[in-house]
Amino acid sequence: MARIKRAVNAHKKRRKVLKLAKGYWGSKSKQYRTASEQVRRSLRYAYEGRKMRKRDFRRLWIIRINAAARLNGMSYSTFVNGLKKKGIEVNRKMLADLAVNDAAAFAQLVEMAKEA
Repeated sequence: MARIKRAVNAHKKRRKVLKLAKGYWGSKSKQYRTASEQVRRSLRYAYEGRKMRKRDFRRLWIIRINAAARLNGMSYSTFVNGLKKKGIEVNRKMLADLAVNDAAAFAQLVEMAKEA
């Protein structure tokens, strides 16, 4: 069985980690051990952040829809329920965009939801 030396692969691995750690403060961008700890942590934060961004945007859209619906004399939950009963399928992102940029169209949707 041939003997395997890890020099090349080890250097590649370390170079990859140090490249990801570029711009970190102090030894976190210079020393492999501290850099690898920080990179692992940063990648975990980035993963969580991608999940949180979806939640945050949904929350923002709901807040905007609720504010616009209340200006038209209706709460968010009754508005969404009315749209569902009426068979109008518009996602929250588009509803929030209408609420902010096109109040007249949003008011028409509120009237349709009130009918239901």
